[in-house]
Amino acid sequence: MKKKSQKSADKTEQSSLGHRVKRYAEVSSTMTGLAARLAGQKYLSLDINKPAHAKHLMESIGKLKGPLLKVAQLLATIPEALPKEYAMEMQKLQSQAPSMGWPFVRRRMIAELGSQWEKKFRSFDRKAAAAASLGQVHRAVTLDGIKVACKLQYPEMISTVEADLKQLKMLLGFFEKYDHSIVTSEIQKEITARLYEELDYCLEARHSALYDFMLKDEKAVHIPKSVPELSTGRLLTAEWLEGDGILKFTSVRQTQRNRLALNLFRAWYVPLYHYGVVHGDPHFGNYTVRKDDSINLLDFGCVRIFQPEFVQGIITLYRALQKSDNNMAVEAYESWGFKNLDKRTINVLNMWAKFLYGPILDNKVRAIGIVTNGIYGHEIAHEVHKKLRKIGGVKLPREFVFMDRAALGLGSVFLHLRAEVNWYKLFNEMIEGFDAVEFGKQQKKVLQKFNV
Repeated sequence: MKKKSQKSADKTEQSSLGHRVKRYAEVSSTMTGLAARLAGQKYLSLDINKPAHAKHLMESIGKLKGPLLKVAQLLATIPEALPKEYAMEMQKLQSQAPSMGWPFVRRRMIAELGSQWEKKFRSFDRKAAAAASLGQVHRAVTLDGIKVACKLQYPEMISTVEADLKQLKMLLGFFEKYDHSIVTSEIQKEITARLYEELDYCLEARHSALYDFMLKDEKAVHIPKSVPELSTGRLLTAEWLEGDGILKFTSVRQTQRNRLALNLFRAWYVPLYHYGVVHGDPHFGNYTVRKDDSINLLDFGCVRIFQPEFVQGIITLYRALQKSDNNMAVEAYESWGFKNLDKRTINVLNMWAKFLYGPILDNKVRAIGIVTNGIYGHEIAHEVHKKLRKIGGVKLPREFVFMDRAALGLGSVFLHLRAEVNWYKLFNEMIEGFDAVEFGKQQKKVLQKFNV
């Protein structure tokens, strides 16, 4: 990769005070309006139409684009993080944003690859193939004839992220005062860490290489290889992998849908149970399907690495639910960072765990679950939320945020595919022979190799 590291890139694109102030003004008006509504309802007994207000709020966030849009989508996938009316609206937000025009692209490419950048490609599409909250993608062909995707970050993103994260802290603080079911401090820390990582395209390239290694034996999963000489800390150039969106396959024959589900399952969970790594962005656009039903796994900006103890905790809780052993369940929760667990809290956490683990506890061919009100897990999450409020709330560990998000995101894909698989068999084959000590040794060796 071109020697323009994250550190040097940051120096050339420092947090601009002017941009930050402008962003504060844009976002603050939206967040202040929300705060006033919630405070009015709580302290002045004013009636607010929460579904209507949630819809208005999400429309405002959608117009702002940027990291706040990504954060809103993330919050919607964290059970109990927000009142249900707001979570439902946030899940409707689209990640697709209007793309920037050619003059912008040209300036940014000059900044990343120099004034002669166009001579480094055989062709480069002026129109963006996709645009999202942090940047946009252009199709191109290298001088060697390789089809590539050039992911170009928007300018001033450090300032924008900084401003949006301050507003996120305020937003979560208001929700916490309004609704005592969840202590949000660890959620804030986790989102902050992952969002700053997403701005580092050098790190994303290393994540991509890591995934290529971890899934090297999975013939039905493909990872795009990056092109180091055409990449920087703000530009990532990688192979363009041809494939169709997964939602195009919701009406194909059952055997094909089941095969796609199996390939997706292995793409996500081989890295977790062999190396403690999870792809943290379960967006439908991050996997496409080839003609042979193999899967292209894309976008490695949001990757979460778990310690061996956390992965062991997943398996320990599974065994606890199998045996209805609360002491073993406590051992698992504590290994994840839950503290001061009493019997009532354990019972509520077990409610959520039984929902997530349900498909792998049931030794038969079955669907992953059902969708209620358009959201996977909505009904049980609402019930858990009510019970947490009643017992005074719980502090979610940081690691819990993206683990839950990945499980729910992948479960939602399986539901759309209407896949019917023996999830119990798949999971038990995956964890067979798991040993935390050996796992830790292998994980350390691999992560050091890829410098992640």
